[in-house]
Amino acid sequence: MKCLLIASESAEVLFHWTDPEFQQHSQEQYGAAQEEGQGLPAFEDSISTLFAPIIISCSTMVDRLGDSYTCFATENNHVYVLHQFDECLYIAVNGDGEEGEDDLKRKIYVMKKMIEVMFGMVTLSGNLIRKELRPQDTEQRARLWKHLQSLLETYSHLRENDQSFLVEAVERLIHPTLCEQCIEFLERRLVQQLNSSVERAGEEVLHAFILVHTKLLAFYSSRNASSLATSDLLALIIMAQNMYPSNIELDETGPEDVETASGSGPESFYTPEPSPTDRESSSSEKPARDSTTVFEFVDPDIQMAEDSLQTLEVPPPDPSTPRRVFLEVSQKEGLYPMMPHSMYCLPLWPGITLVLLTKIPTSAVAVSVYMFLEAFAKLEKRLNEGQEGSSATRGQPTIHDIRSKLDKFIKALGPSEIQSAQLQNVWTEFKNRAFARGGPGFNKDLIPWCKNMKTQLCGIYRQCFLIDSWPVDIPQRLSPGLQERAQSMVQEKLMDWKDFLLVKSKRNITMVSFLEDFPGLIHFICVDRSTGQMIAPSLTVTECTTSELGKGPVAQFIKRKVWSLVNATRRYLQKGYSTVTLRDGDFYFCYFLWFENETGYKLEAGEMPILPDDSAPIGMLAWDYYRKLMRYYSKNHQGEVVKCYELLTVHLGIIPTEIILQHCRQLASKLWEPSRNPLL
Repeated sequence: MKCLLIASESAEVLFHWTDPEFQQHSQEQYGAAQEEGQGLPAFEDSISTLFAPIIISCSTMVDRLGDSYTCFATENNHVYVLHQFDECLYIAVNGDGEEGEDDLKRKIYVMKKMIEVMFGMVTLSGNLIRKELRPQDTEQRARLWKHLQSLLETYSHLRENDQSFLVEAVERLIHPTLCEQCIEFLERRLVQQLNSSVERAGEEVLHAFILVHTKLLAFYSSRNASSLATSDLLALIIMAQNMYPSNIELDETGPEDVETASGSGPESFYTPEPSPTDRESSSSEKPARDSTTVFEFVDPDIQMAEDSLQTLEVPPPDPSTPRRVFLEVSQKEGLYPMMPHSMYCLPLWPGITLVLLTKIPTSAVAVSVYMFLEAFAKLEKRLNEGQEGSSATRGQPTIHDIRSKLDKFIKALGPSEIQSAQLQNVWTEFKNRAFARGGPGFNKDLIPWCKNMKTQLCGIYRQCFLIDSWPVDIPQRLSPGLQERAQSMVQEKLMDWKDFLLVKSKRNITMVSFLEDFPGLIHFICVDRSTGQMIAPSLTVTECTTSELGKGPVAQFIKRKVWSLVNATRRYLQKGYSTVTLRDGDFYFCYFLWFENETGYKLEAGEMPILPDDSAPIGMLAWDYYRKLMRYYSKNHQGEVVKCYELLTVHLGIIPTEIILQHCRQLASKLWEPSRNPLL
């Protein structure tokens, strides 16, 4: 019984995802109320009717009290978590007890993150993002919603089965020699050749990386590129996994099947149907993702409706067509979020993927739009606070500084486009009110015009980066031939390594190599929050796999304990604790968070910030808590580069406490020894 809904303040459904149980429950509930002879309502109508009282209640509380509820539970133990982002209300529901309040809140924030990566600064305009999430064209809406549903399912699957998404950090393959060779290959051959080609249509490859399932084999950024934020990299891995999901059965064949599994013959790659699934929590496979039916009704009218829905299915997009993604860029002037890039996801073999991120020729427009949006947002905030006149225009940049730049920006856009003309009209009216002698000046009457200017700027951004407005005969991407050459070059480089890499991704590091030095240690996860990287022994639990933890119930039990430990430590971290030790039956759990400078010297622990209950979930995907934590801690260490680390360990309970603490100190120093291959 799971559901995630995005709705407008008027209870209009902007997006929904439900599992089959929730759909069936909803149809049964409203089907019983139908008069005899009438068919069931469309599911979208049912879910809108179901949530309308909650949405209206939230809007009423915000209007009259300036506050609203964020979580409640019903008598039948259904948990509802709500969060308002501007004009969009997100509601996540669980009725089977598998997800708690923290899980649902995290799901909401991750969904918002994925929408930001897909739509960029358009999300800053409530009116425009409503139109983007709910296109008038039924076929386009069905395609968009199915894509978003599939992304959410992919994330949920990864979080349930992949340690890197449990702790929200990137896991790299541990093979220094191969990693170093691949980074050198990406730099000196692949990226250099792509950026020197006339077939790149003005695009420039900024980042190139190779994924083996969700693990990073090699990552290279060009000299002109800013660093790629861990939050964005995790989101891109979700998108890559959604396009080419890992096939666990294929990867876990025996040695006699290696030749077949490695795909030595002709390969075909498929994007599965992204329909809602019924995934068992104990399963690490995704059999339901390929199901072609969502509803099961015997009523012929309903079957006819389902058949009509099937006609809306569209074939998967051409792999050579890039996806527009919006990522954070760091420049000398500061951070610029949601800058446009093109993402090329090129499958090498099943489970191994090359990803290219390119800078598009018109990306400078996005920098200007963000600068203008920031100026109007600051002005609007000051006016709302009651500041008027010169006090409202103070700060950097001031609205006076923006004035001449915005005039030049609008002139450069040209008057031919409707959106440009609308921006010109609103800007002219704004100037008449704010700057004209004898005009109203800077007071609260200018607030609606600030909002209008932000909407028009977001409209320009949408027109430039979300609408394909270029002539058909002018290519605006790397040519298909250039992509094929890039694909072939990397395949040739990794041909002799592909089978090894697929095995290595499942057995990256094992506990066997640690048992001699750390007897009694069952599992650990170590995370470098400064780089967003993690190291942990493999914890793959399937029917086909036998690991050091065994096979079946024991391995599943340990996995559940690890997942539970991570969730528990986040709750303590939210309350300001950086060290946690727990005894649970036959096991002893430890968690440590500490800071070091760049020479490896451990810095004195200070007071940790205590977060309110309604704060964003701790992690690096939806909200980079650790970046803010390091910034907070750096205030007392001016002039030093502060790094942040986490260590989680699981020991047998019979091991003395002093030995466990000694293990933790030794393990932390051993894991992050200087590496010869800086991946990020």
